[in-house]
Amino acid sequence: MSVESTQLQVGQKAPEFTLQDAHGQRVSLADYTGKNVIVYFYPKAATPGCTTEACDFRDNLNSLQGAGYTVLGISPDSPEDIATFAADESLNFPLLSDPDNSVAKAYGSFGEKSFGGKTFTGTLRSTAVVDGTGKISHVEYGVDAQGHVGRLRETLGV
Repeated sequence: MSVESTQLQVGQKAPEFTLQDAHGQRVSLADYTGKNVIVYFYPKAATPGCTTEACDFRDNLNSLQGAGYTVLGISPDSPEDIATFAADESLNFPLLSDPDNSVAKAYGSFGEKSFGGKTFTGTLRSTAVVDGTGKISHVEYGVDAQGHVGRLRETLGV
């Protein structure tokens, strides 16, 4: 599989971004300076895998926040689509719209993938943890939506 963006490495400075949330408000990584942020990329709101993963983050948010982590979900969906997704699934963390995939590309989360026998390019399911100094403290690519949050919590000691 050829990847169109370069994957990040632990210790590297996290790429800065500013994106719109489900309510049209601008959210920047800089807004979370001094905090640990879990930035996860998902391909499409309201699809089975993305719903499983988002609800898993929702159900584990209290323990993640209790351990000092904020969660941000990023997809190429429009603010309207992520607002509907968030409302339908009672999501309790910000979802951000990356319509041109520029942030996904900066994070190494964009490239070729196969689904249903077809190969195409798009957002790759991945997660980066950014520490309070703005550096990558953990990163995963090729994430399996099922059980991802539990595995991440184990890795983070949460």
